[in-house]
Amino acid sequence: MPEIYGTVYGVEFHPVGKLYQYTSSEGLLKQGDYVLAISEFGLDVGKVMYGPVEIRIDDSKEELKPIVRVMTDEDWETDSKNKEEAKEAMKTCQELIEKHSLPMRLLEARYMFDRSRIVFYFGADSRVDFRELVKDLARAFRTRIELRQVGIRDEVKMKGSLGLCGMTACCVRFLRQFESITLKHAKKQQLLINPAKISGRCGRLLCCLSYEQELYENELKDIPDEGSLVDYEGKTCKVLTVNIFMKIITLVSDDGQMLKVQFEDFRKSQRAIIQDTNPDELIKNRDEDISIDD
Repeated sequence: MPEIYGTVYGVEFHPVGKLYQYTSSEGLLKQGDYVLAISEFGLDVGKVMYGPVEIRIDDSKEELKPIVRVMTDEDWETDSKNKEEAKEAMKTCQELIEKHSLPMRLLEARYMFDRSRIVFYFGADSRVDFRELVKDLARAFRTRIELRQVGIRDEVKMKGSLGLCGMTACCVRFLRQFESITLKHAKKQQLLINPAKISGRCGRLLCCLSYEQELYENELKDIPDEGSLVDYEGKTCKVLTVNIFMKIITLVSDDGQMLKVQFEDFRKSQRAIIQDTNPDELIKNRDEDISIDD
């Protein structure tokens, strides 16, 4: 079966939202062009972020829809009116939320271009029964109502935040999708397990912990964790420290001898991990600030 290729463009509908791929019959588009296209909620204004790009149609993970048209002057007037009325919709929705005493944080209101639907984004600490709220909103705006609850990471992304580094948070600047970050990332990078130091404003582990994870995994390949017992040169040794920057592993043998071994030398030696310490014991040892003098 012959391979089928197509030209696509990456389009965003929200500055901090996902990118979607679209085809175009509007001629050659360029980055920064504004277009009308069918989003998950309906006809919406999007911005071309990349393209044109040739891809195999079979490789696309989503249905490729066509761009309706490039924005016209008349379209811009409609979009401007929608944004102004969305601000008023925010006020109305907030009043109704307070009326029903709902535990939700309203973040944004968006009219679809053709006003077929208005979407309200909100954050909450648990599930919210907003059925009565939807009824009131439908009576107030006489259009289809969509209430979309977002996670705490997306909430901070929409509201904006500064990172611990002092710069605008990565999620606000460029991250489109969140990766799964676990304590394994922090442990692999030999960071102190202190939530205040490795968590962002959202209360979740820092997204930037994933940036160097691959490097650490490659550098520490076949290197045992601190606290492990290994067989080195015929002696049972305990791993005291692993210095990834100096590429040195410090061992203490069962007869009390201290050994500092280069990573490559250790890998070349005949070794076998006899026993791994409990991760909780490893954290405890780090908290005790065990240090070895050079």
